[in-house]
Amino acid sequence: MLDYFEILIPFLLIHIICDFYLQPNKWVEEKKQKTYRAPALYYHSLLHGAALFIPAFALGINGYSIACLIAIVAVSHFFIDLWKVSTPNGHKFSYFVIDQTLHISVIALISYHMADGLTVETILKHDKFSDAVLVAFAYLLILKPTSIMIGNILKKYPISEPEDGSNNNGLVAGGELIGYLERILILTFTLVGSYAAVGFVLAAKSIFRFGELNKSNDRSMTEYVLIGSLVSVVITTLLGTIISIGLEIKIK
Repeated sequence: MLDYFEILIPFLLIHIICDFYLQPNKWVEEKKQKTYRAPALYYHSLLHGAALFIPAFALGINGYSIACLIAIVAVSHFFIDLWKVSTPNGHKFSYFVIDQTLHISVIALISYHMADGLTVETILKHDKFSDAVLVAFAYLLILKPTSIMIGNILKKYPISEPEDGSNNNGLVAGGELIGYLERILILTFTLVGSYAAVGFVLAAKSIFRFGELNKSNDRSMTEYVLIGSLVSVVITTLLGTIISIGLEIKIK
């Protein structure tokens, strides 16, 4: 007998890995430029379907159901991505949210269909989450998906050119790496219930950032950095708190 969350969580894990970690940037650009003529669109869709064979086989799902699962996910992913890349404003954050909501909804419906004896009541009362998979899911979510989300939010707040014509550029992808490390530390300390350590991370980053921004006369740069940092902290802290409540972790 298969439980709903035993199916849903590994399926969502596969979705995140395939959509954010196994999709090269050149595939994304190719899909935008060539839409339905892009081979990357077909590769990416087939990857999503084929990768689900691993958790489905491990769960003991029969061959016919696995074949249907692969076909439905691959085809639905193809049309959802085709819609997004064919839309003029498909690069906007709202379309990113819609795109991911549609993908996750397909997976949730398939999981609902495959689960045995599932009712709304059993979903609401379920308390047997897989702790290890849940934590892995949280770490995957705070890295590249969160960076993409922050990037889309910051597009609304472009940096103006400095009046003195100076170059304020830092290391290539340095800000993204700093964000990754910051969110890993915050999530880790939150999951072990050490909110005091989270405060230490924020204080340490604030000291370095203050020195950097204090030398800059560009107000837009200061606001840009603050918005990005606060969005990163808020998302990670909320996610860590929700996961901690689910795991019944005590605050230290």
